[in-house]
Amino acid sequence: MSSVLDVKDLIAGYIPEVNILNGCNITVDQGEFVGVIGPNGAGKSTVLKAILGECSVRGGEINLGELNITGFKAHELVERGVGYVPQNRNVFPSLTVTENLEMGCFLKPSVFKNRFEYVSTLFPRLLERALVKAGSLSGGERQMVAMGRALMMEPKLLLLDEPSAGLSPVLQDEVFIQCKKINAEGIAILMVEQNARRCLQVSNRAYVLDQGKNAYTGTGKDLLTDPNVIKLYLGTLAKSTGG
Repeated sequence: MSSVLDVKDLIAGYIPEVNILNGCNITVDQGEFVGVIGPNGAGKSTVLKAILGECSVRGGEINLGELNITGFKAHELVERGVGYVPQNRNVFPSLTVTENLEMGCFLKPSVFKNRFEYVSTLFPRLLERALVKAGSLSGGERQMVAMGRALMMEPKLLLLDEPSAGLSPVLQDEVFIQCKKINAEGIAILMVEQNARRCLQVSNRAYVLDQGKNAYTGTGKDLLTDPNVIKLYLGTLAKSTGG
């Protein structure tokens, strides 16, 4: 199976001469659901920032299929089939749900009607709240809007930055269920997640990052039962709030 995303020996950071990632490797195959977990400060979210061109890449490369996208900006990746759901500020609060979704396909407005129908089948609540301003929605509803907007351009790869952050356990479960539904549609997912156990439960494969490097990798099921992963990470990660 060919890879949608291949991150090779990535070295990256925000401040000159201070690297957050120190040779990280991540691969996502077509249609695969891949999770990234690790302690606070491990570099989980920095992986996504590096892919999106939002931090300095100082070594290694990032490939989208056969194309080297190292240093590409977010809008360039959207054009090439990458959707992104950030953890914070992920909706336009003064715009309605419909207007937020329109922003998701501003590069190709002609697809709005068909994509809105598709997104509404995944998230029926968005149809009910179509004319409501996003700023007045619940946290769970805002997450649905953000995910729906990222799907408007029919991406082949969806990047999710801690989608369960700040949500109640019930809403977290709902988000993970929706992620599985999206993946079942054939969309590959790379998800950085603070809820380590739940992430491993829904992922085909996962990576455990520590100090910007791969500490462990394997199927989600195998990592859930790996004694070292349980001892070193799962106990503390259950209480983690990001990284």
